[in-house]
Amino acid sequence: MMSKPLIGVTPLWDDHLNSMWMLSGYFDGIIAAGGTPVMMPLSDDAEHIEQLSDTCDGFLFAGGHDINPNLYGQQPTSLTKTCPARDRMESLLLPAVLKRNKAVLGICRGIQVINALLGGTLWQDLPTEHPSNIDHHVSHPPHDRVVHQVQIMPHSPLDHALWPNGDTTSRADDAFHPACRVLGVNSRHHQAIKQLAPPLSPMALSPDGLVEAVYMPSARFVWAVQWHPEFSYQSDANQRAIFSAFVQAAAQS
Repeated sequence: MMSKPLIGVTPLWDDHLNSMWMLSGYFDGIIAAGGTPVMMPLSDDAEHIEQLSDTCDGFLFAGGHDINPNLYGQQPTSLTKTCPARDRMESLLLPAVLKRNKAVLGICRGIQVINALLGGTLWQDLPTEHPSNIDHHVSHPPHDRVVHQVQIMPHSPLDHALWPNGDTTSRADDAFHPACRVLGVNSRHHQAIKQLAPPLSPMALSPDGLVEAVYMPSARFVWAVQWHPEFSYQSDANQRAIFSAFVQAAAQS
């Protein structure tokens, strides 16, 4: 029997309980795509990180706390809460898995930490630093509902994954270029990419100009999205396709 790809998922952190935890949608989305998820320890022990990087076939950098701006050479201007342990762990984990050319998917905080660690910067607080008529931080349920649309960059890996046969899709926002397909997404973030890291290329943009999805052209599979497919994969086949592309890439490692 062929084994399913093993996917390491970075843990979430509960400040009140001083404890790691996990949203089931991360695990369930991976399982539905054919992978076996495991929650990683919140460790900055280099030997642990190296062993896990060898063992797992793919890595999901999950959502969570704000990233300390020191990671991208800035001082805090407006933050909620940071998680120093995750910053330290992921600062070790990302280089280790990139060195091994393992499959990587970042979600929400995941896209931000990948961008920061590769040399980019972040808007620390969108409402004050990047005012927009789009509400990017919708915290009330249902969490899978579409909040705004993003335009998918033509011929990007995400474009090919969502519309492999070149199918057309309807468009409901005149802010987008007519050559681009659009995708409705949920949204729950108050930080976002400001300066894109040099190794990354955009795969999706919001109407107010934020980079909402990226990939690393030099890597076998490094994708990240700003929205939350872990909440919407059950109701949206396009979000399931993101998990599927990731797990399939991990299976080939």
